[in-house]
Amino acid sequence: MNAIMLDVSAAVRRSMPRAVAVAFASLLLIGCGGKQDKAATQTVARVNKSEITVHQINFVLRQQPGMRPEQAESAGRQILERLIDQELAVQRAEDLKIDRDPRVVQQIEAAKNETLARAYLEKVGEAASRPTAEEVEKYYQDNPALFAERRIYSIQEIAVEASPDQVPALRAKLDSSKNIAEFVEFLKAGDYRFAGNQAMRAAEQLPLNSVETLARMKDGQAMLVPSASGAQVIVLAGSRMQPVSLDQARPAIEQFILNDRKRKLVADDLKTLRTQAKIEYVGKFAEKPASGASAPGEPAAEPASIAPPTTAPAASGLSATDISKGLKLK
Repeated sequence: MNAIMLDVSAAVRRSMPRAVAVAFASLLLIGCGGKQDKAATQTVARVNKSEITVHQINFVLRQQPGMRPEQAESAGRQILERLIDQELAVQRAEDLKIDRDPRVVQQIEAAKNETLARAYLEKVGEAASRPTAEEVEKYYQDNPALFAERRIYSIQEIAVEASPDQVPALRAKLDSSKNIAEFVEFLKAGDYRFAGNQAMRAAEQLPLNSVETLARMKDGQAMLVPSASGAQVIVLAGSRMQPVSLDQARPAIEQFILNDRKRKLVADDLKTLRTQAKIEYVGKFAEKPASGASAPGEPAAEPASIAPPTTAPAASGLSATDISKGLKLK
């Protein structure tokens, strides 16, 4: 079933030029001899008593990334066959009354709610204004660690499983350790569960609230950042400068600022909706949430002065062209 069902939720998140869909629609018109009959131009196949239309094919075509207009006809025919298989599966599911299965009904309702909510929030985000050239330049100047003073970091990461009340002891031991090996021995002696990783990371691949701290660190220094499962220790083994000019960074900064404005508009709108709505928690959810977890956005810790690690980080193949989740520098 998975092979023939279209992944609509994934398709909605992809985009491509409308030219492909337009080209396919034009091919259909030519194939119909230029007739203007509505049914002839919209219906491309009949499956028992149901019809598949050109609009269904065009919808899928618009979601295919990197497709050229000249590929529209062959791609459209492949999509049509998949839609026919899908329709046959749907019809058979209805014959077997699978559409009445409570789990299926719940999945359909969840998909509908997600689609409507996403569409509404996207509409709210449309009100966001694009940043001006002055705003882009100011962001560039305000974040030298990401751009003018951008560095490629060779780091070691150690993820430690710990309870919140164990984190202070971990930080204290990291501060007093002569080298990372001594800290690792402490973890072993204390039966802490931990995992290590070595990597090359560009500045924009790191959490924004950690970049400034890491930029001030010297080779061999380490910092500890609380995490949901305990703590993450980041050891700076080395770094090299690789700055990015304003012209290179401009498209990424513009998109980042625009996305951030959309996010804020959505957050404000949801806050208003919550204020205006009558929301009542019942049952076990009526209880007050337990506090204790560290608040999101907590500032990164200051680095601890420990000796450089004895083992040099292995190269991971990442280069200066690597992109981050937020700023996509090319």
